[in-house]
Amino acid sequence: MRGLVFLYKQVLGRESLALGSLTPAKRPTRLPTVFDRSEIERLFHHLEGTSKLVAALLYEAGLRLIEGLSLRIQDIGFERNQILVRNGKGAKDRVTLLPGPGEN
Repeated sequence: MRGLVFLYKQVLGRESLALGSLTPAKRPTRLPTVFDRSEIERLFHHLEGTSKLVAALLYEAGLRLIEGLSLRIQDIGFERNQILVRNGKGAKDRVTLLPGPGEN
């Protein structure tokens, strides 16, 4: 809507602009894809080693892919059960929980 107002007033030089009948387009709402418990168990069943460790950290600690892949051993605080995520989304640091031993 602001783009149209700018176009008419600044570019085309028209002061009279009737936008009363226009409504902004609505963005579709999309639900996130969430796996159920059995799908997660099947996924982890096919993984092993480092891939399973990284996937478990991504899933259980809520890490983004690049956050999980850029973790260093000094970013994990075993005594406090915390993970320090450096330079995450928005170039911000954050702390998240280190998941405990699970079934994976």
